[in-house]
Amino acid sequence: MNFPSIHDPELTLLTPDDDVADPEVTILVPSLNEELTIGTFVDWCREGIAASGAAVEILIVDSSTDRTPEIARDRGARVLRTPKRGLGRAYIDAIPFVRGKFIIMGDADCTYDFRQIAPFIEAFREGADFVMGSRFKGSIEDNAMPPLHRYFGTPLTTWILNRMFASRFSDIHCGMRGISVDALLRMDLRSQGWEYASEMVLKSVHMELPTTEVPIHFLKDPDGRLSHMKRRGWMEPWRAGWRNLQAMFVYGFDFFLIWPGFLLLALGLIIMLPLLAGPMSIAGVRFSSNAMLFAMALAVLGQSMLVSAAIGRVIFDYSGRVQPRFERLLPYNATIWGTVVAVLAGVLLAFPLFDSYVESGYVLPEIGVETNWAVFGLWLITTAFQIFISGLMIRALGVMLPIKKPAPPLAG
Repeated sequence: MNFPSIHDPELTLLTPDDDVADPEVTILVPSLNEELTIGTFVDWCREGIAASGAAVEILIVDSSTDRTPEIARDRGARVLRTPKRGLGRAYIDAIPFVRGKFIIMGDADCTYDFRQIAPFIEAFREGADFVMGSRFKGSIEDNAMPPLHRYFGTPLTTWILNRMFASRFSDIHCGMRGISVDALLRMDLRSQGWEYASEMVLKSVHMELPTTEVPIHFLKDPDGRLSHMKRRGWMEPWRAGWRNLQAMFVYGFDFFLIWPGFLLLALGLIIMLPLLAGPMSIAGVRFSSNAMLFAMALAVLGQSMLVSAAIGRVIFDYSGRVQPRFERLLPYNATIWGTVVAVLAGVLLAFPLFDSYVESGYVLPEIGVETNWAVFGLWLITTAFQIFISGLMIRALGVMLPIKKPAPPLAG
């Protein structure tokens, strides 16, 4: 993982006079030109810290051109000055500077009530590695969320993610969330912008992190503040939503492959196998070699989807169990010999058609049962090579992918 160094010349850390020693928790929040709210936000954090009784540092990751960093530092926060290069990147830049074992994230615009951080800290101490805030389980102030987000966008995308991953989140876009530093390091976030939020949720599912939700209070923007979404125009919520969906499709692509792949493979075999005996009619509909070719295409597409899904499962496995499982399913020597047998069987099934072709003066004979046998033989040969190559790729991934072990603690 190529995280920035604490000696990165592009990053500058400002520390307050009353800096916290040996914090258990880090409140980690990016900011961009938030001088209207940053003072109140840091005060809220300090109220929440006092109520929790925990040792907590406040780390603001700032790319502002106004007085935000000075105000934050004067109120008692650490401030990491970074170039302006995306919300997700702000969290990535900050990781080497985090001193706590746990992180609570959010926004510096006073829409999330950081006076209520005790439930997050309690969840961490009870064993959770990932703690999602939920606005729907807590409260949403009038006019805090646009109706499009509250009643359509967030519920829909949350439903999609829960269906894809069998998870039980109620609010996947809530910006107030917590994660252990160990889990965040193993997560290896890559997203540079808004989509980091979906990447974090999706990877938490892949990693099988101990996860819980806590109710939070969501407040409307303070008077005089215009949200970053509104500053970028009416299209920005749609762009952010699409980027989040893209993250779901990327990190959950096997969801779109497994069941459709099984269905197509099964349908192809159901059509092909009876046709090995020759053309047949069902309810007055005749099935012959054309149906056989169509069925072979379905079966090949289905098994290709399943092979791709298997490779995806290995890529996104953090448990270390999936790749050995596939290796046991496809033992190397048995897979090689199975491939050889399947290819020979395919050649033997195709031989009668080839023999007829030679005997007829290299002219294809009338379509008969030999054609169906040849089509099935070609499917066997294709399947054999797909299984053999996928077995090799899965073993290669086991060698090439980094082992996702718990990371060593960061230096203070």
